[in-house]
Amino acid sequence: MVGLTAGGNHTGALLTTGGLKCWGRNGQGQLGDGTTAQRLTPVDVSGLTSGVSFVDAGYRQTCAFTTSGGAKCWGQNTNGQLGDGTTTNRTPPVDVSGLTSGVAGIRTGNFHTCARLTSGAIKCWGLNDDGQLGDGTTTQRLTPVAVSGITSNGTSMAMGSAHSCTRVTGGGLQCWGSNSHGQLSDDTVTHST
Repeated sequence: MVGLTAGGNHTGALLTTGGLKCWGRNGQGQLGDGTTAQRLTPVDVSGLTSGVSFVDAGYRQTCAFTTSGGAKCWGQNTNGQLGDGTTTNRTPPVDVSGLTSGVAGIRTGNFHTCARLTSGAIKCWGLNDDGQLGDGTTTQRLTPVAVSGITSNGTSMAMGSAHSCTRVTGGGLQCWGSNSHGQLSDDTVTHST
């Protein structure tokens, strides 16, 4: 095993072979095995038994990017957090719209997801009620949108339940979204879109 992630009530493991296995709650298809059956032991993620670079689990969704740089997500999609242009839950992985190559990182929040591109740009999709997608709006997005002001300098990402952060070139940090408890570290409790 070379990677491990834990979501709301499910877990995923990235194997040395590049394959992906998940287990636990599966009511929305977050294990990616084509079913909604709870699994007490690891099962293969459909179509991802090799070629996976990274996996991250959200509340009830899971996303990965492949060695070819494509982003795939599965599970709950009520807010478009899978990025396939729909709000339909998916039990096997689906491609994220427009991100079949060029992805260098992926992170999931509770109901939103962001990808870092090889160019250093960040794109996000899903629930956006607190501005957690960083596109200057609070409009839910079913496909990826660019984070304002981060077009070439994103180096790593972290997601909270309703906020997002990225480290930028030079070591700085930029955060956006919910700030009700000061999680954006801007000395306010004002949300930022």
